[in-house]
Amino acid sequence: MSAAPSSTPIPSHWIAPEWPAPAQVRGVITTRAGGASRGAFESFNLGANVGDDALAVAQNRRELRRYLPAEPLWMRQVHGVRVIDAESAAAETEADGAVTRTAGRVLAVLTADCLPVLLCDEAGTVAGIAHAGWRGLAAGVIEAVVAAMRVPPERVLAYIGPGIGAAAYEVGPEVREAFLAQGAEAAQAFTAREGGRFFADLALLARQRLRCVGVARVHAGAHCTYAEEKKFFSFRRDGATGRMASLIWLEEG
Repeated sequence: MSAAPSSTPIPSHWIAPEWPAPAQVRGVITTRAGGASRGAFESFNLGANVGDDALAVAQNRRELRRYLPAEPLWMRQVHGVRVIDAESAAAETEADGAVTRTAGRVLAVLTADCLPVLLCDEAGTVAGIAHAGWRGLAAGVIEAVVAAMRVPPERVLAYIGPGIGAAAYEVGPEVREAFLAQGAEAAQAFTAREGGRFFADLALLARQRLRCVGVARVHAGAHCTYAEEKKFFSFRRDGATGRMASLIWLEEG
């Protein structure tokens, strides 16, 4: 799968998802390198509401736009389950998932430990994206995006992008209980720590939710936003920090 229009190769420090998506499905995931932001947001921060200089964010977004067919549909993410349709939604609509069936409409989520989940159907007629932190996963954001795609789940492919790894994401018992309330298999994603706390494997939880809804073809990279400090922003590691963008769109087939 090509990551951007063939006339504009993406920067080598960005990530092209490795999954067997149709040729007209395009995707890219940015990293923290190569931008105008400084200090805690160094340097390719794309989050407009995290405390960074607005002019630097605007410059970074202009640079990103060079590799895309259109301006991304930026959402106001709230760790919920609302899914919007790119054909009718306005920018900065409150949502954590989006779908499109129109060539050139670019879907985007911003992350700095949460998982970006890219989705498409095997025919390349619809694309979707989800912003999946633990609250969104537990509430069903992945299931909501798959439902909004309106294709049989067995025809859907998924790619789980960079997020905080299982060796770095310590959570309280309430997080484990929220998932166990929906299925005993979630226990596999939690490793006990001292003090009644746990390490949580967000990527495994996402795989489980995809499998439960009928999506069997799931691919993922091997990155940890917390551990790879030079490559990714991480809210859990740094507190004040920037955001990477994960993007997906359809091109004319």
